[in-house]
Amino acid sequence: RRFISIVLRGGPPLLARAPSLRTATGLPWPQLSRGTAHLGCSRQTPTAPRNLAMAPPATASKKSKRAQDNINSRLQLVMKSGKYTLGYKSVLKSLRSGKSKLVLISNNCPALRKSEIEYYAMLSKTGVHHYNGNNVDLGTACGRYYRCSCLSITDPGDSDIIRSMPQE
Repeated sequence: RRFISIVLRGGPPLLARAPSLRTATGLPWPQLSRGTAHLGCSRQTPTAPRNLAMAPPATASKKSKRAQDNINSRLQLVMKSGKYTLGYKSVLKSLRSGKSKLVLISNNCPALRKSEIEYYAMLSKTGVHHYNGNNVDLGTACGRYYRCSCLSITDPGDSDIIRSMPQE
């Protein structure tokens, strides 16, 4: 059996079950009448109400959006006035040498890589912040046109990103 999806102007999509593409009336496409699809079969699926997809509460999304903007603005200040290293290998080097003050890891960094960075950071007593966006978002927040899964801040410069991260 095949399902045919029909979208009426301004309305939700309708699903109707058809035994074949050609209907019992011999027409290649179903006839539309008052919001239902007539395909020559007796059973038809009901349409879904329009207000079913409700948005999450606006307060939670606004709070996370503000926090994300706050982190991004502090990160931009670090990029202008501080020192940092981008990338997995250079983050591990800065952690091993003890120069790193804070490490940011994107949310789609592989689990093994993430746990290794966290282990090195724990040994060197360095703070770790799990960035809310993926590696594309972290690279964009750093002002780069490429992806970046992890970032190590060695000198924050004028930014107060290191003092603000442990409380979040």
